[in-house]
Amino acid sequence: MRLPTVILALTCLAGAASAEDLSGTLQKVKETKKITLGYQEASVPFSYLDGNQKPVGFAMDICLKIVDAVKKQLGMPDIVVETLAVTSSNRIPLMVNGTLDLHCSATTNNADRQKQVAFTNTHFLSATRFAAKKAAKINTIDDLKGKAVTAVAGSVNLTQLAKVNTERTLGINIMPAKDQAEAFLLLETDRAQAYALDDVQLAVAIARSKEPALFMISEETFSKPEPYGIMLRREDAPFKALADRATAELYASPEIEVLYRKWLESPTPPNGLNYNVPMSPALRNAYKKPSSSADPDVYVVN
Repeated sequence: MRLPTVILALTCLAGAASAEDLSGTLQKVKETKKITLGYQEASVPFSYLDGNQKPVGFAMDICLKIVDAVKKQLGMPDIVVETLAVTSSNRIPLMVNGTLDLHCSATTNNADRQKQVAFTNTHFLSATRFAAKKAAKINTIDDLKGKAVTAVAGSVNLTQLAKVNTERTLGINIMPAKDQAEAFLLLETDRAQAYALDDVQLAVAIARSKEPALFMISEETFSKPEPYGIMLRREDAPFKALADRATAELYASPEIEVLYRKWLESPTPPNGLNYNVPMSPALRNAYKKPSSSADPDVYVVN
């Protein structure tokens, strides 16, 4: 008589699960039996292609943790994970129109973007700093007084550099560059004494240079920490709650230290480059107190 009782109990549980009012992304995944992750091919080391043309990276690994949580909640271990290469210009439209379910990259979570999409808990904090040659002994922003400093034309970094230059009356000779490659070349060939950019991107540029040991990155910043988040659709509270739980659990576990070291403090595929970006106190604090806020003040450590 015990077997029918067990079967009845399991049937009741299954009925309760199927009766759950799924909506949004979770309903879509349940119906299609697949989930689509967007990535950017050159967003090193957050998402990029390895030697086998497979999307990998720090943000990709975090997205896969969210996928695991989706499989568990839906009771569907065989959900197919599809990946789609996107660009800075089409990532938000593809999220809004339902093509992507998660966007796994280095996307800044800001107030303007939150009008169109949502973000899960912050996985990285980036600020504008400057790189210089160690031999130049330029350590602080005030040390840039009267020097030639480059930044990419049209970038937030250039705007922040110009603002500090005016506020502190530094007399910096600002040299706009057409792109990151040209800006780093100006620094490498001593036509500019410093280069202002997001700190993690400076670390990548230095690691890829001919002589990484020649360069340093400033401790002082031109900006408050800006949060990067995994992007998802707006007004999908059940899916955001699941993603927030999954990321909060990851950030509270020792595994986040392992993943961080794997992608930002160790040799990475395909060329074995180490970007040497230690975890900042602000990011460590953000992992202890997970937040999807777009407000940089939330992440400032006093």
